[in-house]
Amino acid sequence: MPTDLDLAITATITRLMENDGPLTITHVEKYGVQMPMLAKAPANLSDYFAFFCATHADKEFLVDGDCRLSFRETYAAARALAGGLVEGRGLQKGERVGIAARNSANWIVAYMAIIMAGGVATLLNGWWQGGELAEGIRMVGCRYVLADAQRAARLEGQDIGDCQLLIFSHDCSPLDGLSVLTSQGGGAQTALPAIDALDNATILYTSGSTGQSKGAVSDHRGVVQGAMSYVGQTLVFFELLSATGQNMPAQPSALVNVPLFHVTASVPLVLQSFAIGRKLVMMPKWDAEEAMRIIEKERISYFVGVPLMSIELATHPNRHKYDLTSCTAFAAGGAPRPVDHVKKIRKEMSWGYPLLGYGLTETNGVGCGNFTENYLLKPTSTGPATKPLVEVEMLDDDGNPMPQGERGEVCIRTIANFNGYWDNEQATRDAFTDDGFFRTGDIGYLDEDGYLYIVDRKKDIIIRGGENISCPEVEAAAYEHDSIVELSVFGIADDKYGEVPGIVYHTKDGVPLPEDDLKAFLAPRLAPFKIPVHYWQAPEPLPRLGTQKIDRVTLRREYNAKVGAPV
Repeated sequence: MPTDLDLAITATITRLMENDGPLTITHVEKYGVQMPMLAKAPANLSDYFAFFCATHADKEFLVDGDCRLSFRETYAAARALAGGLVEGRGLQKGERVGIAARNSANWIVAYMAIIMAGGVATLLNGWWQGGELAEGIRMVGCRYVLADAQRAARLEGQDIGDCQLLIFSHDCSPLDGLSVLTSQGGGAQTALPAIDALDNATILYTSGSTGQSKGAVSDHRGVVQGAMSYVGQTLVFFELLSATGQNMPAQPSALVNVPLFHVTASVPLVLQSFAIGRKLVMMPKWDAEEAMRIIEKERISYFVGVPLMSIELATHPNRHKYDLTSCTAFAAGGAPRPVDHVKKIRKEMSWGYPLLGYGLTETNGVGCGNFTENYLLKPTSTGPATKPLVEVEMLDDDGNPMPQGERGEVCIRTIANFNGYWDNEQATRDAFTDDGFFRTGDIGYLDEDGYLYIVDRKKDIIIRGGENISCPEVEAAAYEHDSIVELSVFGIADDKYGEVPGIVYHTKDGVPLPEDDLKAFLAPRLAPFKIPVHYWQAPEPLPRLGTQKIDRVTLRREYNAKVGAPV
């Protein structure tokens, strides 16, 4: 039965859709289907930046250590750097420009400049090692990669094809830190290309079940609509809060403590902030106490991270030393929250509420949301589909809808969905139904109120604190060890990260292969978050299915039991 909050949300959305309101929709055809689209959204990201930076011109936007930039200053810097890319560096519309760097204000300005210059912003995983970065660059044929010194060092000696590496700096003004873009000419007066809504805008990488990450390509329309879907969601709650007489912050503000290459940061956090005039405060590396210090100092009103981050705040021994009452929303994405975390966050930080979002790289983060009192009532649900853009269905393998309450593959249809995987037609075909539903690979069901519950995954993916890890990719790296005959990698439940990789391996003639030796072997081959946490050397060959494939499901169940973890 719908809650009072459900009814209020529905009524508010309906009102905002009527009479030429901010959530007025139009329809466009895609996959032979008329899909809803927010009619008042800008047509492309370049226009999006220009309009909202002018709207909020003198408000503070980016805070990065001692560097503080207004919306006006941020846009002016990006405009000059975009001119440098076009005139000085000769960038052509549609060419891919990668970013490989830690979080900073200059990362965000670089992203804007690439987009405004007509390039495709290619968000390389900053945690990847050299070989992984090089593979991502070659995969999509980047013309340039903007890298900080640390990632550039990882790429030394790697094959990056015809790509040119451009080194930039953090902790300084954008025009100084990114001067490599204007060093050969061009600037704020350089004419920029016209951008169509259907031009490619971004490539984000997603770990697939078959190994190496795939590049998920989105057009400008999809990314803008994804961002505006979040804006609409926020507008609904601003309306509800105002109706109940609650005070709104003079300017919303958020801590940027999740990696900018991840969809959670790039769309709902950063891109949404342009539209709602939200201040973004950079945090290059996660540290719970430093986060609390910043929340107090900058009066942060919104916090988002993987689930382990907000529970660290709620349970930190020094939490009472800091005034965190400005922060009234503690959102999580990328992995489910344990029910106990939901209750602890509400109990320990009673002035705020835990929130949960469910979306994927391929949906530009858009999907479902569970909020405030509703989240407390249904803490194991990701919430209902976000209106008015999102449709969620449970489908069987043939694409047929499952009856309400029955399990199927979670499938999402929205104009914000990506268009496909770069240069991978087969994977793209496999990802969509004929009528445009994206197959998430998650198994779930909808309750009588339309709330989604995720119960399993079809793909060989481990979600470690919000980061997807492909089991076959880790297995391929470990198989390079000469002593290993066979192995399997699978998820082990973990209180802090949700799950972490575990590996069981059988060696030639039972030759001992200690955990530390295998860890050291994997370190230069895999990003640290992909390296297994649990190790078991099996004295006998691993169990197999009738197809002679290694029985990963049985192994996952058996070894979770060994560490006392529920599957």
